[in-house]
This record gives sequence, structure tokens and C-alpha cells, in this order.
Amino acid sequence: MTTGPVSAAEAAVAERSSRRTALVFGSTGFIGRWLVVELVAQGVPVIAAVRTQASGETLRRWLGAHGVETGVEFIEADFQAADLGVDDAALAGTTEIHNLAGAFRFGMPEQEAYDGNVVTGRRIVELAARLPRRPRVVHVSGYRVGSHGDTVLTGEARAAAYRRLGAYEASKIEADGVVKQTATELGVPYTIVNPSTVSGHSGTGESEQQIGLAATVRDLWQGRLAALPGNAETFVPVVTIDYLAKFMAPVPTLDETRGKSYWVLDDDTPGLREMLTLIGRHYRVREPRLSLPVGVIRKLPRGLTKVDPETLSFLDSARYPTAEAQELAVRHGLVQPETVPALLRWADYLAAHRFGAVRPGDPVRRFIDVAGTRTFSLGNPDADTVVLPPLPLNADSWAEIANAFPDDLQVVDLPGLGLSSGDVSNWTRWPEDLLAHRPNVHLIGHSIGAAYALEYAASYPDKLNRLTLVAPAFLQPRAGALARSRLVATLWLRRTSPESLAARLLGDKDLAPKLTSSVQDLRRPTTARRIANLLHHGANPTRRAALAQTLAAYPGRVHLITGEQDPLTPAATAAFQNTLTTIPNAGHYPQLTHPTELLRHLTSATAAL
Repeated sequence: MTTGPVSAAEAAVAERSSRRTALVFGSTGFIGRWLVVELVAQGVPVIAAVRTQASGETLRRWLGAHGVETGVEFIEADFQAADLGVDDAALAGTTEIHNLAGAFRFGMPEQEAYDGNVVTGRRIVELAARLPRRPRVVHVSGYRVGSHGDTVLTGEARAAAYRRLGAYEASKIEADGVVKQTATELGVPYTIVNPSTVSGHSGTGESEQQIGLAATVRDLWQGRLAALPGNAETFVPVVTIDYLAKFMAPVPTLDETRGKSYWVLDDDTPGLREMLTLIGRHYRVREPRLSLPVGVIRKLPRGLTKVDPETLSFLDSARYPTAEAQELAVRHGLVQPETVPALLRWADYLAAHRFGAVRPGDPVRRFIDVAGTRTFSLGNPDADTVVLPPLPLNADSWAEIANAFPDDLQVVDLPGLGLSSGDVSNWTRWPEDLLAHRPNVHLIGHSIGAAYALEYAASYPDKLNRLTLVAPAFLQPRAGALARSRLVATLWLRRTSPESLAARLLGDKDLAPKLTSSVQDLRRPTTARRIANLLHHGANPTRRAALAQTLAAYPGRVHLITGEQDPLTPAATAAFQNTLTTIPNAGHYPQLTHPTELLRHLTSATAAL
């Protein structure tokens, strides 16, 4: 492979990297993981300190999924031990230590916060002092922590800080001072990095961090954010994780950074109100019209505001001394990603992964634009096999099938349902746009999804290779009370629990975990009402008869799949017996109760295409 000429700056970085060995504490955390990725990308051997073998294996798998297969050695550290439980001799070649370890949780007891942040910080500096190469310590503090100055908290000032700020922030302030003081006393070179709230990867939005600003975004998404916090000047800056990792990676090699503190954040971050408004409009949810100053929020009962008091100290209008960090970044060719697009990718990733409830991996989760509708997609959006899921469930109810499907498969939430925006008014153009670029699709419709799959197939028979209808509701006996009464259905769906839904739909409340995400979606504003309207519409005898006639006249290949406990009407069974497969003991939702059998029938049909 031919490459272009290497610049002097790139050559200098490569030369420095060849002499480096980085020890990373907190390597399993959000920042730590991405720092390891960046260090390895720059050719730096990494020793990742982990608490247990299990956490090390988890990190190894995560790194592998992000392209890091070599270049990382794992050691176990005991943060309860004065020497951190590590073999100093094995670390003799270490040239830099990145300290991202600590306790990050609001509401911690003081002792837990002190041990996790202050004691750990001091012990890591003491380790550096014992090692022969006197490695540079890069200590990650925080953008608000650094603004308190270099004073080491003692006596009444310390007690007051813990009372006023809470254990987390106070312990970080104390740790910042202790690290600097201990490093100075022991002659250990150090640099402090003060990042702001860390958002997702600028390109993908990927993020595992769910507290702080992410929790506010979650409440906005779920319609539980009653008011915008703060005022028009409230500033909660962010920095993308990839930019932060790129900034941190060269720091220990630069003489100019010795003994310095750097505030790393995006000064172009919109004010908090504007940010939440932008994200709300992107989500296509109604943002709160009411705003509450921080002082008012402090006085309201926590049970009403749902706000942890420790987070309120982060809501102010202060700006931070970023000039030195910006100058350093410019000298080393670093450019902040474009602010708003990166924020919106982060917001998308959080919502698509249900704010941490779903771990990253296959199948891919994302939002796509379909006919102007923000549509949630599970799997490959270019797959030749597409699933339209049932009511009152969502695309996630098909996740097990999607994960095991041997070929590419896409499951989408219908407009206004699951995680998708829109409503029934979008459904005319939506399937046309969804499938327009796929001339040979295998379309699978489940329950109500079967009705809309059939209507598309009848309009575009030449575009389908095969049509599979799972538990087509329009061919089954007429539904019960929930379908007949929109009010009853709306109230029940809005208030149901996973256990109640599992008992009613699956006949087994122990299957409740499979329905947790669907119940969460039902809690979102207007979703339960939309589903009740669709159930009522689907139960209309005239519509059911029209769909049955459409299916009888359809010229393409059709495969019907039902559960033994959820049969078609006798007339439909007789009419379509040559294309009908029945799964023994299954009901209306075989993807949850009999996934192996359903997958076998779907893949055998696919293999026969």
C-alpha cells in the first residue's frame, strides 16, 4: 500500500509514541475506554488496570468491537490496598499514568466518595513516585472542580464544601488538591485535565454515560421533564468523548503541559435551555414551556422535581478558562467537532439504546428518516428482509429474532409507535419510502403489521419477493373489549405493568422482562391513545373483510404463520390452508414465546427464495 509523505508533526508523534508505555486507571469507564482506543491508535502500548478479571474481559470485548485487538495488557488493581495491589516491578517501564478511576455517582455517602476519589488519587501519585521512570500523572478532575483553585480542603472549609456541594463534587475538589500537593511533595510530574460533561462520539453518538445531562435528556424524551431548569444564561458545556481522548493522549509527552491544568470543553455549547429545546425538536417531542430558576428548584420537594440536589450546583452561568487548552489543541491539529450535529447524534444514540437499558452491539439501533418521519430501525436499514411489528409491542419485541437471523434483517417501529415519531397520517407514504430502494424485499408483517404489509404488497406486487404474515389479526376471530373501546384500551395500556401485559398477552407474567421496553413506550405521551385507535380501527368488520379479499386476490407468494393457541377463523383456515404454518402451543406473539420455531419457519422461507 502506498502512503503519502509523513509530516514533521506526525513523525514527532510517532517517535514519542515508540518510547511510551501508558498505565490507565479507570480503563473500564466511559472516558477510560475511549482513551485506550486513542492511545493504541497512536501506537502507544497500554496497561489497563481493572478491578476484576470479569471487568477486564468486558473491556477486552468492548475494545475488540472497536477495532482494538492488540496493544493492551491487563492487570488487576485493588483500590482498597495502600499499594493498589499491583506489582511495581511489572510496571517499571511505565512512562505515564492516566488516572480516570474514582467514584462517579450522585448521592454517595461521604466516606465512599472520599475513598473513591481522594484516597485513590493519592495512591496513584504514590505509585508513580515508586516507579523508576517517574511517569507523568495525568489526573482527570472536572470543569467545575478546577475552578475552585489549588487550595487543599481542610477543617471547616472541607466540611462546608461537603455540606454545600454534596459528596461527589466536594470529594473531586479535595482530590484535585491532594493530587497536586502529593505530586509536588514527591517530585512526580503531573497534568490536570478538567473536562466538562462528556457527550457521545462525535460521529456515532455512542455513549455509556447516563447520569447528569443524559438523565435530563431522558426525561425530555419520556415526556417527564415538567420544566426547563435554570434560566436563559444557564450553561452546561459538553465535550465529545473522541475529542477529549485525542486531547488527552499526547499530554504526558509535552513539556509545556507539566504542572498545568486544562479546561477541555466546547465553548460553542448552546445554553441549557436552548440545548434542550434543540434536542426536543429533534426528538419531535413537546419541550416544556415552563422554566424554573435553580433557586426555586432547590426549595421544591425532591419528590416533585425528581432532581438530585447535587446536580443543581452544575446549573449556573459561569464560563471557564479554556484558552490554554484551545491553544494546545490548535498547535497539535485538533479541531472541535461541529457542536449541534454532535449533540443530536448523542441524543439519538441515547434514545435508540433506551438510555443505557440496551447495550451496544448487534443488531444495530438507529433512527432513520422515512417520509419525513423519525423512524426507529433495528438491524440493517438496507436489509432485504423487513419486519413490521405487532400492537401493542415494538420493534424490540423482535430483537431476539433479529439477532439470530442468518441474513440481514430490519425491524422498524411503525409511525407514532415504539420509538418512532409521527402518527397514522404518515402511514400512506411511509411504507413506500421505507421500501423504495429495495426491489426484491421479503416483507414480514405481524398482527396489525400484517395488514399494512399486505396493503403495500397489493399496491406494489412486483417489488416483493415474498410476503409473510405472522398472526394476521384481520383473519382471526374478532378481538375483545380492548379493541372495541378506545377509552378502556387507552386507560389500560397507559397504566399497565410489564407483569400485567405479559399475563394478558403471553399468558405468563414471568415473561414480563420481554415486555419492559414496550411498557416504557406506552408511557410516552399519546402512544397508548394511538394504539387504542389502531386496535379499534383494525377490529372494524368492513376493514377486516376488505383485507381478506385483498389477500385472496394477491398474485405473489404468501406465507401465513400462526400459533396453535391463536388460530385463524375457520373460513380463513380453509381458504389459506395451502400457505399456512401453525406453531404448536404458540399464541399471538411467537417471537417472544417460541422464537426458535418462528425463526426456523422464517429462515426456511427465506432460504427457499
